[in-house]
Amino acid sequence: MQLPIHPKPKTQSIENKIDRSTWQTWKFSDLAENIVEKVVPKNSGLEHYIGLEHLDSGSLHIKRFGETASLVGDKLKIYKDDLIFAKRNAYLKRVAIAEFDAVASAHSLVLRAKPENVLPEFLPFFTLSETFWEKAIEISVGSLSPTINWKALAKQEFLLPPKDQQAQLAELLWALDNVLEKLIVLSIKNDLLAHSLVNYFFKRNKLSNSSLETIADIKYGITINSRRNSLGFEIPYLRVANVSRDCITLDELKTLECTQDEINRYTLENKDVLIVEGHADVSQIGRAALWIDNGVTMLHQNHIIRARCGGDLLPEILVSYINSSFGKSYFQHNAKSTSGLNTINSSVVKKLKVPIIDMKLQNGFLQKKEKYDINAKVINQHILNTKKTLNSVINHIF
Repeated sequence: MQLPIHPKPKTQSIENKIDRSTWQTWKFSDLAENIVEKVVPKNSGLEHYIGLEHLDSGSLHIKRFGETASLVGDKLKIYKDDLIFAKRNAYLKRVAIAEFDAVASAHSLVLRAKPENVLPEFLPFFTLSETFWEKAIEISVGSLSPTINWKALAKQEFLLPPKDQQAQLAELLWALDNVLEKLIVLSIKNDLLAHSLVNYFFKRNKLSNSSLETIADIKYGITINSRRNSLGFEIPYLRVANVSRDCITLDELKTLECTQDEINRYTLENKDVLIVEGHADVSQIGRAALWIDNGVTMLHQNHIIRARCGGDLLPEILVSYINSSFGKSYFQHNAKSTSGLNTINSSVVKKLKVPIIDMKLQNGFLQKKEKYDINAKVINQHILNTKKTLNSVINHIF
């Protein structure tokens, strides 16, 4: 696996080289123009729609789009290289660059750099800075969906370097951003290869199968209620929020009062498979992860179903199968929806048909999959580090 190499700027070195005595204060209206060109989406001749839901906090790149055919009411037209700025829910800090002409949400601002004062390649990074967002959030109005008004934003004053310095800084920032994007593409490719490996393996070995209940012990977790006071023991437990697909996070653990009998019944054992019972998003129903014993007594609540595999099925294989397209399809098809919550129950889990696979093949598959899992961890750590570096440089500049 070849990772892209990026410059490693030292923020203190950057700070020492910046001469702010040559910087100038500008009103934001001197830096950017607010483009208000309204269009009827279905008559615009444009295919792609950029809504606020398509913008990611802290990223200048738009990776998903909506379609204009189903839109109702006037929207804004955004041109290639313009900035789309989410003026609602300002605390999410969303701004991105349009890579082609499109239709934009009416709840956004379409901004175009004024090149006589600021370089178009420099302005986007300024709008990612804490200096910019502190003022933007400060002037937002409304409690439910804080919104930024263009007139208020236009009056805000900011200190920026002259254009020759802007060009130098933009070159560095785009180099870092380019590395970050290459890492993200690498991560996507690795995930696709892993996904293909998993689906091919289970498709090839699905000639015979058995209900999960015949080869694994299935149980609900402990019930959480208000009557749990002074029961003798305070023990941490896993909630739905702790169980992601293929990953268990322990950042925010809660505890509950319980009895010794409940500890005996609900304590997780190494390599127990945990399955999410309910979620507002149907695509998250039945997501599963493997519990790895870390020496801490851990319980699980009743909205997480525990599967403890017998000798014929490796728990890692079960997690991979549940999280594959086969498992996702089964749980989504059998989910029930009430009051906006999609749920499955232990009977659905017990009836899941899992393939009967020779143990040698199971181990061989896990060895191949491990390579992709290791790649994912390495790439994701590089993505995290590069994001931190980019943000640090931006905020040291401004």
